[in-house]
Amino acid sequence: MPYLYQDSKPRPPALPGAARATHSSGKAFEELKQECLSRGVLFEDPDFPACNSSLFFSEKPPVPFIWKRPGDIVKDPKFILGGATRTDICQGDLGDCWLLAAIASLTLNEKTLARVVPLDQNFGPDYAGIFHFQFWQHNEWLDVVIDDRLPTFKDRLVFLHSAEHNEFWSALLEKAYAKLNGSYEALKGGSTIEAMEDFTGGIGEMYEVKKAPDNFYEILEKALKRCSMVGCSIDTSSAAESEAKTRFGLIKGHAYSVTGIDEVSYRGRQVQLIRIRNPWGQVEWNGPWSDNSPEWRSVSLSEERRLTQTALDDGEFWMKFEDFQVHFDKVEICNLTPDALEDSTAHKWEVTIHQGSWVRGSTAGGCRNFLETFWTNPQIKLHLTEKDDGQDDCTFIAALMQKDRRKLKKVGAEMLTIGYSIYESPGRDGHLGKDFFRYHPSKARSKTYINLREVSNRFKLPPGDYILVPTTFEPHQEADFCLRIFSEKKAITEDLDENVAIDLPEPLNPTPSPQENEEEKQFRALFEQISGKDMEIAAEELQYVLNAVLKKTKNIKFKDLTLISCRNIISLMDTSGNGKLEFSEFKVFWEKMKKWINIFLQFDFDKSGSMSSYELRSALKAAGYQLNNYLLQLIVLRYSDEQFQIEFDDFLNCLIRLENASRVFQALSVKNKEFINLNIGE
Repeated sequence: MPYLYQDSKPRPPALPGAARATHSSGKAFEELKQECLSRGVLFEDPDFPACNSSLFFSEKPPVPFIWKRPGDIVKDPKFILGGATRTDICQGDLGDCWLLAAIASLTLNEKTLARVVPLDQNFGPDYAGIFHFQFWQHNEWLDVVIDDRLPTFKDRLVFLHSAEHNEFWSALLEKAYAKLNGSYEALKGGSTIEAMEDFTGGIGEMYEVKKAPDNFYEILEKALKRCSMVGCSIDTSSAAESEAKTRFGLIKGHAYSVTGIDEVSYRGRQVQLIRIRNPWGQVEWNGPWSDNSPEWRSVSLSEERRLTQTALDDGEFWMKFEDFQVHFDKVEICNLTPDALEDSTAHKWEVTIHQGSWVRGSTAGGCRNFLETFWTNPQIKLHLTEKDDGQDDCTFIAALMQKDRRKLKKVGAEMLTIGYSIYESPGRDGHLGKDFFRYHPSKARSKTYINLREVSNRFKLPPGDYILVPTTFEPHQEADFCLRIFSEKKAITEDLDENVAIDLPEPLNPTPSPQENEEEKQFRALFEQISGKDMEIAAEELQYVLNAVLKKTKNIKFKDLTLISCRNIISLMDTSGNGKLEFSEFKVFWEKMKKWINIFLQFDFDKSGSMSSYELRSALKAAGYQLNNYLLQLIVLRYSDEQFQIEFDDFLNCLIRLENASRVFQALSVKNKEFINLNIGE
């Protein structure tokens, strides 16, 4: 699968107002809509046609579905009827309850909902059969356009639908999300956090309540101050327990929302409380601090008003934080990025984002268990300079997301097992090598390697410089990734993807040796035999000479140098411009090649006669070439075999091309400088 060039520089979070149009025509929603209105036709989306390929990629529909527009299903279709609420979300015949739970949470935040579901859409006079929705994907907001043809069976929607049969915003939202991911089938199975992030651009954290850190109350308090979306649930031990009611009025296997956290003065001491909401709008906790519990009688009316405490059966209730920790099992937090917060909000996350790729043979080194290749993974430097308010450490969340795996399901891709490690920086710039990781333990790491779309964890580390290494668990596994760093105070990050640099020795002047050794005598004799009286060799003759010599060289695997390679060598070494090499020119090249042979043997660690492509970065650096990840990935794809091995003739071809390219680059630089100087002189 292709992995495109990723600019590795850190970038700010994307703004939702700048959502990018994604339609293949290159046209935005409004332009497409106006075209349909002027032509008097209803929009039909060629990017997501009304056919089986948009439904499933591995199976056929169980019954014949018919695609219909809302106006063909009901007489008076509405986009939103009486406001977008949780009752608008009823699951159909698709295993995407994770998505539906996120949509239900979305309805609780009007501003976030209005971003994802533009509310100025309707089935009124300007209806053209076209709708659009906005989603966050890997630091970019996308505007997804769809037509309103929906799969039906016996005139009923097959998938997500509203309790009101003439309301269609939720069904159309599901279709847009299916288009974003390639098909309806691609939505089967997932995590609620995944969709919440796509609706907000936020960052997800998952906690097991029984194993939560000691400062868990403070974590939730800060999250809610930042307008983060927080949910909680109680585990089930079997399918039969799903939505079973406990004797305390709580529902197992059910998604609750956390809507507040505070302290109350109770009988001369402070008690920590947490406010929970059941999205059903009823069925509440009946233990201590519930709506009608006796504890409220010892609380002043002003405190009750401050906490907006009411005794209504509205699904919302307070409970003691200690009781919450006993009865609930999981908490999910979707921390919103600063662009999603009110401008007046005092608490905002600082965010930096890095895009990158794991490419087998060059930057897909696997986890620390695979030391020989681990160091080749991308490396990000993190500067923590400001302590948290009133603390000695710096708090940040590192979230590593593998990109587009749901979309790639149709070609057999699965979620890879991913994670990361964090090391204290040794204080030097540049990509860290194998020996550093051999002798230095990590300071922190993701809690586990797991096959989720995103792995995120919260850390508290002393101020300083750190190196974060994102990896797959196994080496040689390819994927694009997005790494986001959320910090309470400003943190500076930079990718240790090295700049391109060339550090070659000055070209040797061909000077006759006062006394030739035996090897040189044999070499001259062979050269004279091939070149003839003119003592110059063309590309065909050079090919014969080099292949004859290299085949006798021990400890290296070698095929044959091609004629094109030999022409490149002549282009590199020919100082006279006659397209041939004299003996003195060839002798300089031979010294250069002996150095390259020694470098090749130095990095052939297993003495197999070929070099691992993962060692190419170090080998090229020893030869004077410092490359960034992108160039390294291209070279490995060009010169390594299926076992990620590089034989000497490929290594030689690579160096010849690099040196020729560097000469051209240096010549252009000189000309540019002369041109600048000339203009300055004028």
